[in-house]
Amino acid sequence: MHLSNRQVNSGCVIWALALALVAATLGLPEASGAAMYADRVYQKTLSNGLEVILLEDHKSPVAVIQVYYRVGSRDDLPGRTGRAHLLEHMMFKGTEATGPEEYSKIVQRNGGRTNAFTSRDRTTYFASIASDRLSVVLGLEADRMANLIISDAEYDAEKLVVMEERRLRVDNNPTGALFEQLYATAFQAHTYRQPIIGWMEEIRRSTGADLREFYRTFYRPNNAFVVAVGDFDAETLAAEIEGAFGSIPAGAMPPSVRSVEPTQQGERRLELRREAQLPFVALAHHVPNLRSADGAALDVLAQLLAGGKASRLHSDLVYDLRVARYAGADYTYSALDPNLFILYAQPLPGVAVSVVEAALVDDIDGLEQDPPTALELTRAKNQIEASYVFAQDSIFYQAMLLGDFEIAGDWSLIDAYLPAVRAVTLEDLRRVARFYLVAKNRTVATLVPEVPAVPEVPAR
Repeated sequence: MHLSNRQVNSGCVIWALALALVAATLGLPEASGAAMYADRVYQKTLSNGLEVILLEDHKSPVAVIQVYYRVGSRDDLPGRTGRAHLLEHMMFKGTEATGPEEYSKIVQRNGGRTNAFTSRDRTTYFASIASDRLSVVLGLEADRMANLIISDAEYDAEKLVVMEERRLRVDNNPTGALFEQLYATAFQAHTYRQPIIGWMEEIRRSTGADLREFYRTFYRPNNAFVVAVGDFDAETLAAEIEGAFGSIPAGAMPPSVRSVEPTQQGERRLELRREAQLPFVALAHHVPNLRSADGAALDVLAQLLAGGKASRLHSDLVYDLRVARYAGADYTYSALDPNLFILYAQPLPGVAVSVVEAALVDDIDGLEQDPPTALELTRAKNQIEASYVFAQDSIFYQAMLLGDFEIAGDWSLIDAYLPAVRAVTLEDLRRVARFYLVAKNRTVATLVPEVPAVPEVPAR
């Protein structure tokens, strides 16, 4: 079933040639695994605990600055979910020095762009701006780290915005709702089970006092770090950062998440019934992160299964069997704690969701019965490396990469990533599939469309 779509190797040759050219041009590591970031990154820790991670890139006179707080939805307390995300919104509501939404307006007046996001593991604020205007962003970020005002009136208004955001992304989005339920079912002990945006009723019942307490607990320099990449002198910028943030006092270290997800001992299933046009199915498996020797093999396996039209899931479910509109895989290598390896697909109209689920399971089982070929392995590795290498041209991506790995453990682990990917073998792929992608470690989530009820029209 797999042979015809997996023997074309010209794409691998093209990827390999492109990689060699770009690596030579950018001075990036080739197969030797030479350091890429360790020799270029400037790192300093201020006396108040704030970490500073800087990378000079002089291709253009711009810079990206990102402030990371080591707090995400994993740190929300049960019954009080959504606070990490709510506080992200409130961070734009001003201090004594800047009024509501003035932060963004000031950055825009200086030709920059700014935004923020919350994930399970962290909250990140970022701005892209001309490098000679970095001091503007530094002053604004230090001010709101120390002096944010969370008034009840502003909070009550913003809470309604977040509730509407939840309706848009989850309550009125069947697939979004399914993934929320998937995490809530797959995790029983770990706080990854909590939705990033929070449960609706807990958002509704939250107060400004909740957010003020959360802010005082987590928004301290010793629970944060600053990443900047761009056209600057690292030592000079480090001095400016110290000038902006150095006087902010450290606080007590926030409580850490101590929950550990127990080993799953049997398949779990959930069914979500919602108004939808088509069903959807997702299969989640507990897996380790980059701290495990299996992390790189799982990353390569996800690429082999779902990396483009030559991948197994696409060639089998979409092209050969013609049972799915699309199919994919998701694995977060740099998650702070062990997370999920998810396979998913949406059936074509008229195809039963059970048929697509069976096809996904067949592809998992096929990793043992019809093992990946050397060509598939080479293609997956080349795709990962090409994506990584070409993205180095973006200062925003470089900053995000530093932040991702620092949150997961240490930014210097970046240098071990490509060598670990290159070292993955065919036997590694079979071994991790055999150990992790098994029924007893699986949670199956199915979206079952419901036809909306048609109101009766009273007879005249």
